[in-house]
Amino acid sequence: MEMTLFGPISGIARLGEGRTSPDAPLIVAIHGGTYTSAYFDVPGYSLLDRAEANGVPIIALDRPAYGATPTLAKADMNLAGQAAYLTQALKQAWDVYGAHRPGMVMIGHSIGAAISALIASKPDGLPLIGLALSGVGMRTPPEHKPMWESLPDIPLVDMPPVVKDDVMFGPVGSYTADMPAASHIASTTAPKAELVDIVSTWHDHVHDALGAIRVPVHYRQGEFDKLWIVDEGEVAAFEAALRQSPRVDARMMRGTGHCMDFHRVSAAFHLQQLGFALQCAADL
Repeated sequence: MEMTLFGPISGIARLGEGRTSPDAPLIVAIHGGTYTSAYFDVPGYSLLDRAEANGVPIIALDRPAYGATPTLAKADMNLAGQAAYLTQALKQAWDVYGAHRPGMVMIGHSIGAAISALIASKPDGLPLIGLALSGVGMRTPPEHKPMWESLPDIPLVDMPPVVKDDVMFGPVGSYTADMPAASHIASTTAPKAELVDIVSTWHDHVHDALGAIRVPVHYRQGEFDKLWIVDEGEVAAFEAALRQSPRVDARMMRGTGHCMDFHRVSAAFHLQQLGFALQCAADL
């Protein structure tokens, strides 16, 4: 259920009400484009449910222009503008939800992963101890930039379900019969500014952003991701760019498309991310 988490930010929380481990970090999950925070809480595929079952407190927030979170000024709706806004919001989240926790771990998917990386590159005092990224890479296919830039000058883009399902999912057999339909409860419009930015300026800034991150990083890229150029060399390049991170676990996730949270690998993927977050806290 959507709720106001802190300030003007909406989202979903599973805080355990005393049932969480005192040694667990606070996880903040940041969704990608065209999905609200409900991306992390689709029944049967819920990262929030799995975190709660393992005693890990978690919040999934709505980025600007998603859910009930307000839209920023047009100039600030790009990746960098959202990162700056959310950095300050996450400080509020820590004040509200982080008491007595060893630190914060961000989990970001797709555009949310790019924004999470930008936040981690300039944490500005955030108690960040780990970063888990998926569905983001170094380069998008060259045909994507003119496609997004050619859209009408509108603030929000509504992607038809049949088109969205095609790009977000891998081949038949990589997901179960209830998908992609079950994922539609999390679908929404997306700001055009971020869709254009991820296929343009992200390429120019990704190396600097990744190179400035100083916390452990967990990275997974889907074998059948259609939104990024994907191969073992790209995964290796992403890992190499994280030159100041003290520990990097970067791998190709086999048998999955872009939204790996909704594929057959979902449970394994989520448990990897949660284990990574717990390890980050244990290593302090």
